Amino acid sequence: MILITGGSGYVGSHVIKLLNNNGYETINIDNLERGHERFNKWGEFIQADVGDYDKLKEIFSNYPIEGVMHFAAYAYVDESIKYPDLYFKNNYENTLNLLKVMREENVKNFIFSSTCSIFGDSGCDLINENTPVNPINPYAESKLLVEKALKKEAKLYDLKYVSLRYFNAAGDDPDCEIGEDHNPETRIIPLTLAAASGIRKDITIFGSDYPTPDGTCVRDYVHVNDIAQAHIKAFEYLLDGGESDSFNIGNGKGFSVKEVIQTCKKVTGRDFPVIMGDKRPGDPAILVADSTKIREKLNWNPKFDNLEDIVETAWNWHKKLHSIK
Repeated sequence: MILITGGSGYVGSHVIKLLNNNGYETINIDNLERGHERFNKWGEFIQADVGDYDKLKEIFSNYPIEGVMHFAAYAYVDESIKYPDLYFKNNYENTLNLLKVMREENVKNFIFSSTCSIFGDSGCDLINENTPVNPINPYAESKLLVEKALKKEAKLYDLKYVSLRYFNAAGDDPDCEIGEDHNPETRIIPLTLAAASGIRKDITIFGSDYPTPDGTCVRDYVHVNDIAQAHIKAFEYLLDGGESDSFNIGNGKGFSVKEVIQTCKKVTGRDFPVIMGDKRPGDPAILVADSTKIREKLNWNPKFDNLEDIVETAWNWHKKLHSIK
C-alpha cells in the first residue's frame, strides 16, 4: 500500500487515480485545507494533517505502508513572499515530522513532489539536474530544504527517495473526473480559460520586458497525467533497488505567456482582452527542463508533448467545472 499526502489536491488526485488504475492500493491523508473531498474517488481517505505526529503514527501502525508519495504543501509564490514562516512550517517542518514517523515505522521508500523553482533564474536555456540551485522565493527555498533533508536522511537512516522536480504542471484528467480547481487560482492556463469563458473579464500578463523573445516569461508545460506516470516510474525504480536520486520533469519545450494565451484562444475559439501588468517578485524569466535523465533512467516518455493537447484537456475540464457549453 502507498501512502499519499495531499492527495485531494490537483497533482495528488491524478496520481492516486493512475495508481489505482494500475492495481496499487492507496491511502490518502489530506487536511482538506486546500484539497477537495470530492476528488477522493479512489483508494482510502483519512482527513489528517502531516504535522500531526500522533495521527501519523496511528495510520502507519494500522496500514501495511511500503512507501510514501508526498504532495502536501503550500504552493503560491506570492503568498510565500508575504508569509515565509507559514511555508517553512508547512512545507519543511511538517515534512520532517513525516520522515520521523517513516523512520520509526521502518518505511524506506519516499517520492517527493519538488519543483523547478529551486533553480531560480538559472540563465540556462535548458535546466538539467546539475544546474546550480538558486531559489529566489520562500516557496522554492522550502522545497530545497526538504531535498537537503532527504539527502541527510538517506545517508544516516538508509531512506530511499526520489525527488521529482516538476516544471509547470498543466492540463487535466482526460476523463474529466478530477482537475485543477485552486482558490485562489494563480496558474496561467486556467486563468486564461476563465477569461475565454467570460468568468473573468480579461487576463493580465505580468511583465513584458524579460530577456525572452517576446518579453514575457517562458515556461515548460508538462501534463499532470505525465507527472503522475513519473511517480509510478519512480516508485517502481525504488522497489527494484534503485538508488536515491532527483529528476526534472518537463517536456523540454518553452512557451511564453503570450504564446500560451494565443494557444488558449485557438483551442477555445474565443477572444478576450489581454492586459499588460508589472512584473511579480520571485518570477524567473525562463524555466525549461532538460529531461534527458528521467527519460533514460526511468524510461519516462510524456504522452502529452503538444501545448494545444494540454490546453484542450484543461478546457474540457474547465467547461465541466463551470457548466459551460
